[in-house]
Parts: sequence; C-alpha cells; structure tokens
Amino acid sequence: MRTGSMSTVTKSEKVRTRFAVVRETRASTITLILAVSAIVILFALPAFASRVLLQELFYVFTMLSLAQLWNLLAGSAGLISVGQQAFVGVGAYALFAFTVIAGLDAVLSIVLSGALAGLVAIPAALIVFRLRGAYFAIGTWVVAEVYRLVFAQVKPLGGGTGTSLTPSVTSSVPGIEWVKAWLDVRTPAARDIVSYWMALALLAVTLAAVYFILRSRRGLALGAIRDHEGAAAGLGVDIYRIKLAVYIATAAMTGMIGALIYLQKARISPDAAFSVLDWTAYVIFIVVIGGIGTMEGPVIGAIVFYLLQRYLADFGVSYLILLGTLGIIIMLFTPRGLWGLFAERYGLTLFPTRRRLIISDRGDG
Repeated sequence: MRTGSMSTVTKSEKVRTRFAVVRETRASTITLILAVSAIVILFALPAFASRVLLQELFYVFTMLSLAQLWNLLAGSAGLISVGQQAFVGVGAYALFAFTVIAGLDAVLSIVLSGALAGLVAIPAALIVFRLRGAYFAIGTWVVAEVYRLVFAQVKPLGGGTGTSLTPSVTSSVPGIEWVKAWLDVRTPAARDIVSYWMALALLAVTLAAVYFILRSRRGLALGAIRDHEGAAAGLGVDIYRIKLAVYIATAAMTGMIGALIYLQKARISPDAAFSVLDWTAYVIFIVVIGGIGTMEGPVIGAIVFYLLQRYLADFGVSYLILLGTLGIIIMLFTPRGLWGLFAERYGLTLFPTRRRLIISDRGDG
C-alpha cells in the first residue's frame, strides 16, 4: 500500500511539473525594467530640457493616455465610441467650475472632475447601451453634442464663447513655487513643468490600471466578450455589468485627463472642449495605426502620430488627408496595426495579459 501510494504521488508530481501556466515573458521583464527607467528619466527631464519639448511631451502623454482608455473601451469591451470627447469636455468644465467658482485646489479639482465625469457617464450609458454597433457609435457622438450644447448655455463658465482661468488659479497650482526655487524659472515655465509631471503621472497610472484590469478576472471576461459575446453570456459572464463598469471607469479617467489638459491650456470653449476631431478622431487614429486590442499598439500609434503632426501639420488640409489615407491603408493591409504586424513576425509580447500553457522540461512523462 505504501509503495503504491508513493508511486501515485510520484506520477502526480510529474504531471504537475510537466505543465505550467504563465503570462510573463523575457521581453515583458525587460520592458518593465525599461519602463521604470524611462519614467525616472522623464521625471528628471525638466532639469535640462527646453520648455517647448516639455509642452510637446505633455501633449504626447495625454493623447497616449486617452488612446489607451479608448483602446480598453473599444478593443477589449467592443464598445466603439466616437463620443469620448464628452468626458474630456465634462472634466475640463468641471475643473473650471471647481477652481474658479468653488475656489478649490487645482489638483483636488482634477480628481473631482474625473469623479464627476464618471457620474455623468451613468445616465449616458443607460441611453447608449440600448444601441448596438454603428448605432452605439452614433449615439455616443449625439450624447457628446448634447453636453456641448448644455455647457454652451452655462453663463458663469463663459457660455458659448468660453472663459479663462484666472492668474490666481494658474499660479497657485501645488508645486509651482518649489519648481521656481529649484530650477530658477519663472511662473509660466514652472506651471508647464508641474503640468508635465502630472501628465506623466496620469500616463503611468493609466497604463498600470489598464494592464491590471486586463490581467484580472474582469479582463478575462472582457476577452470573452470581445471574442464572442453570445458564448460569454452562455458561460455566465454578466456582459452588461462588465461593459458598464469599463465605460464608467474610462469616462472617469478621461475626465481627469481632460481637466489636466485644460488646466495647462487655461482657456476653454465648448467647441474646443467637445471637439470630436481633437479628442476622439485623433485618438482612434492612434489606436488603429498602432494596433487595436493591444497595449503596445497605442504606444506605437502615439509616436507615429506625433511625428506626423510635428513635421506635416503645417500643410493644413493635406495633413488631414494624409492621416486619413494612412489609416485606410493600414486597415486594409494590416488590420492588426503596425504593432500587430511586428509582433506576428517576431512573436513579441511586451505587455502580456493572456495566460499561456507551456510544457516544462522537468517532467520525463
């Protein structure tokens, strides 16, 4: 009996050591080290970088954050929204209301603006979630237009012509005085540096949040919904609840990013804050050319978008035509985007979210 028991244990141990479920890869470990190093370097960058470079990186960070959130919404949850500018605008106007009217601290106002955008997303979801496919996309755009028209009627916030932040608000952002003393710069430059740091922090939080969501049980549910909604429902996934949670979470984060963008701009108007071109069309372009459904895709897309805008934006309408043409070409010939093409050829995964079954060499069968 004892011999048989030991034999059974030995066989079971061989079975357990023969297979393993992993997510991390050597490339992902290197990526983690490089990402942490990059954040440290980028944090120290204001000590020797020009103000123009910091302003450009601020734009890249905020657009990449918006792209990651839209990618989570569309690429993972299957919610193709063309109305995310609604939450950029709500967050931006909330910042102005909290700072100018209520007199609150700017950093606290950014957090509260995100919370308000998340709350506003709830009634919007009750409407647009009744729609499917193209009707859902059009519905989100209509909701954004409604918000634009509503805020255009709010006279204390400038109505249709907009308003500006007062110098008392823009000059009292926490950290400005410390930066002025440390780097010996004037108030406008110090404000740009603090805004740059906040954009970097929001980008890091956004990447981490999206990554851990996709690795969690909700991430598994999102993957099932994306692959086959009917089959996911048959397995017991609460599709409506999962989609609603993702929609609200992305709205809240988008609202915070919108608040930060307009804290740095210090000037707002309904047409600018709720611009479908600036805050949704460009974001969709970034995700599509980089690769929808992957975390690496928006990073590649943001870099390409920045380079195109940096060197071709002066061509006006021709620049927009070029963006559209490039997007169509990529969708036709590489539907998975530039990163998808690269990853398929070399088998790379920098942000692994799916589990992989591998065979261990320790077992001999």
